[in-house]
Amino acid sequence: MTVDSSLRVIARAKAKPDRVAQVRAILIALVEATRREPGCLSYELLQNHDDPTDFAFVERWASQAAEQAHFMSPHLLATLQQLSGLLASEPQICRYGVVR
Repeated sequence: MTVDSSLRVIARAKAKPDRVAQVRAILIALVEATRREPGCLSYELLQNHDDPTDFAFVERWASQAAEQAHFMSPHLLATLQQLSGLLASEPQICRYGVVR
């Protein structure tokens, strides 16, 4: 039996209502660069149909180390700077493992 040691992450960000388009553009720009990172198995950006201020990344990383390296990547650090003052609250990041 193989064990899946990959890490699943759901990261949510809530834009200020008057900043949705700006936040959306910033987050979209993060996707392709992140997908090229070592250890990134998948990285999708979602936007809530009922609440357009609500964005979520659904991520799959090869390991916890790969996900942690993402936080030091230049493109993520730049994104966090760009988002300063545009979010209604701090992003929420939840990490999961597969239950078998």
